[in-house]
Amino acid sequence: MNDDMIEVQLEEEPIELCKLLKVLDLAEGGGHAKLLIADGYVGVNGEVCTQKRKKMRAGDTLYFNGELFALSAAENMVQRQPKNHPEAKTHTPAKKQKAKKPQRDERTGRKPISFG
Repeated sequence: MNDDMIEVQLEEEPIELCKLLKVLDLAEGGGHAKLLIADGYVGVNGEVCTQKRKKMRAGDTLYFNGELFALSAAENMVQRQPKNHPEAKTHTPAKKQKAKKPQRDERTGRKPISFG
């Protein structure tokens, strides 16, 4: 890598851009990080990025405040599954179906009334 690049090893990926700025102490907090990103002060892979929750992975570069950061994978890096990924879904029990109430009372022929 170039001498002017700072290498950052990720222990898990992906990491959101706003969280990465916090972890690297480039922002005071999450709100500050999101403000910096929204105002166009952050570059990702050579382009200005205004996507606050951009997923950053090993191989990406981050440019902020005159410094260039290169993201790489740590040896023990953990890959997180996206929430909507089929492998990440856990089995949830089926919803219980409500017993259907009779449409009409057999004796009176009227519809039942429920107050609860």
